[in-house]
Amino acid sequence: MIEGAESPEAELARMRSELELAQRRLQFMLDAAGATCGWEWDIARKQLFADARFAVITQQDPVALMDGVSTDHFFTSIHPDDLKRVKVAVAGILAGSEVFSKEYRLLRSDGGYRWVHASGRAVLDENDKPVKFVGMLVDITEQKRANEQLRIAQLAGGIGTFEHIVGYGTINVSEQFCRLFGLHPTRILPVRTLNDLIHPDDDRVIDLSDPDGIQNERSTEFRVRRPDDGQERWLARRGEYVDDTESSGRRFMGVIFDITEAKQTHESLREANQALSEIARESMRERNRVWKNSRDLLVVIGTDGVFRDVSPAWLDILGHHLEEVIGRHVIEFVWAEDREQVKPDLRKAVENTHTDLEIRMIRKDGSPRIVSWMTSREGGRVYAYGRDVTLEKQQQAVLEETEAQLRQAQKMEAVGQLTGGIAHDFNNMLTGVIGALAVIKRRIAANRLDDLDKFIDAASASAGRAAALTHRLLAFSRRQSLDRQPVDVRQLIGSMEDLFRRTLGEQVELLIDLVPDTWRAVTDANQLESAILNLVINARDAMPDGGKLTIETANVVFTETDLARGETLKPGSYVVLAVSDTGIGMSQATIEKAFDPFFTTKPIGQGTGLGLSMIYGFTQQSGGHVRIYSQVGLGTTIKLYLPGSLAEISPQNGAIEIDFVPPRGEGETVLVVEDDDSVRVLVVDVLKELGYRVIEAVDGTEALPIIEGTSRIDLLISDVGLPGLNGRQLAEIAMNVRPALKVLFITGYAAMAASRADFLAPGMEMISKPFAIDDLAQKVREIVAGSS
Repeated sequence: MIEGAESPEAELARMRSELELAQRRLQFMLDAAGATCGWEWDIARKQLFADARFAVITQQDPVALMDGVSTDHFFTSIHPDDLKRVKVAVAGILAGSEVFSKEYRLLRSDGGYRWVHASGRAVLDENDKPVKFVGMLVDITEQKRANEQLRIAQLAGGIGTFEHIVGYGTINVSEQFCRLFGLHPTRILPVRTLNDLIHPDDDRVIDLSDPDGIQNERSTEFRVRRPDDGQERWLARRGEYVDDTESSGRRFMGVIFDITEAKQTHESLREANQALSEIARESMRERNRVWKNSRDLLVVIGTDGVFRDVSPAWLDILGHHLEEVIGRHVIEFVWAEDREQVKPDLRKAVENTHTDLEIRMIRKDGSPRIVSWMTSREGGRVYAYGRDVTLEKQQQAVLEETEAQLRQAQKMEAVGQLTGGIAHDFNNMLTGVIGALAVIKRRIAANRLDDLDKFIDAASASAGRAAALTHRLLAFSRRQSLDRQPVDVRQLIGSMEDLFRRTLGEQVELLIDLVPDTWRAVTDANQLESAILNLVINARDAMPDGGKLTIETANVVFTETDLARGETLKPGSYVVLAVSDTGIGMSQATIEKAFDPFFTTKPIGQGTGLGLSMIYGFTQQSGGHVRIYSQVGLGTTIKLYLPGSLAEISPQNGAIEIDFVPPRGEGETVLVVEDDDSVRVLVVDVLKELGYRVIEAVDGTEALPIIEGTSRIDLLISDVGLPGLNGRQLAEIAMNVRPALKVLFITGYAAMAASRADFLAPGMEMISKPFAIDDLAQKVREIVAGSS
């Protein structure tokens, strides 16, 4: 081996390296030259010649292809799935076809493939026989990738594309375009075929009426009847003109897409809007009918209180024509005496969303009408509905007066039940008084003054019993002054026992069983007396052949769990007063109606049917309840549940009676106004004996000059039921003239004094006739001492 010469292995490696470098340089040159390569097929010699780019793209030896190879090398590297159709196309060229144009795939060395477009033609001899097949091969891989991406995007978005060259009767379309028209996918379609599928009343996809004319570039919508499924679909076309780079003409390029659902939605909305419009029109017609025909008032008022509109009913109800009302303030039509009181209510109607008002309005003839208003505010308007309730109010007043008279009649019925027994007892009392006074008179005449105290005490005792009986009768007839307070139920029932026994007679046994520590009942004592008396009378009438009547009390505490659902009682402490009889009892049907007003099982003329209904109302108003337990043939128990006061009742200590010395005056001046001479003389003499300076007057007319004079007056004692100016009116005048003056009313009965809380003002007191002289002296001393 020559010294310095390369070994065969080293030389081979160097040559390979140089070859790879040359191939890389060649690849760079081919890439720079572009993606186009050419071939020449010599049909007669059956040889294929091609350039280096063809050799690279088909993975063959470029030198061999330059020198010529067998024609089967044309099919080297073609994808097996495309090979058959390419060979068929080449066979056509060899058989005489002039044009060759195919797209197919070539395999790469890395296992992938590239897309190419082969276009060629046959070269003919003078006998028109093909002698050569020449052409070009172009790499369209990137174009294919972009087209696939576009196809997928069009398919996903439902968008089809098209191109139309002006003057041509065909149109290039995408696969999605064909699907939208219901056609099999293709590249080129006749324009008339597409236009025939479009509804005759709609625009064409391409207007061929003027083949060389310009298409409308505005958006176009049309209906097509798809051949594949027969459906009618709405399509929209959008397009514009671009210059054709392959000719001097212009291309119209655009897209189409399905708008059927949008059209259907639009149509549904249109129909809905049309329906709503019709409803609105009908509502307006209905509103106008209601506005014009309503017999009640309908008005629209601004937030400034000015009428914006009023319904025709205003003329019928209040007598004003509409033009006399619109533009005027609401307050101008309110009854003059009520305007200041109504102004806050009107502000409330403007400030609140909904308001209920009852206002006296002025009719055009000057008479008042009571209108019940309901208002609703929306934005800057107040809409009001007014109903004339004048007649209802009048009827309600008459009804209330009638009910009051019926209740009074029912009370008087109860008093009438007592009349027989009371008349006998009252005569006995009067006999005691009259007889004792007669004996005293004779003994004084005979100068027999010893032992007179016995007869005086007897007369006083009889008179006291008569007074107590009178008080009881007044209370039952609701003519006694009322004072709501905790009531000692045991004491109240005990004070009524004599009346119960007189009412029941000898055939009915009375048993009173009162719990010693019975709580006080927070209620009206006189109403409770009346309720008990009614229950006793009803029990007596339920035992025509006699029986046993029991009055009991108990204390009970109800918790939330003790009360049934729907129970009117609330959790708390209650006094239970039960009245039981052994009479005929009541059926369940009778019990269910027992509390209904005017319901009675008594014969006509023997009962008003108001007794139990009034007891029910009384207990409900007191915050209590009443229950009936009864069984036919066994008897009835009625229980009153009244709110209980847990305050302890002071025990009645048996104090030793001592002579009471009435308190004396200290020269204070008392004005006595009494129209009954005997009562006035008695009061005046007693007060003088007690050390008071007394001025007397028969009535208010005689008393006024004294009151308005300069004489000192420390106390005014006046009867309530004076002729002319009554005692209450006289007291008001006196207290206006002399603000520090105290007043003591003496009354046997006065309708206006039926409730102390309503009748008495500060600085006023009351004592009921008949009264004990000592009680009068004590009351006067308390008032005078309190004012000093």
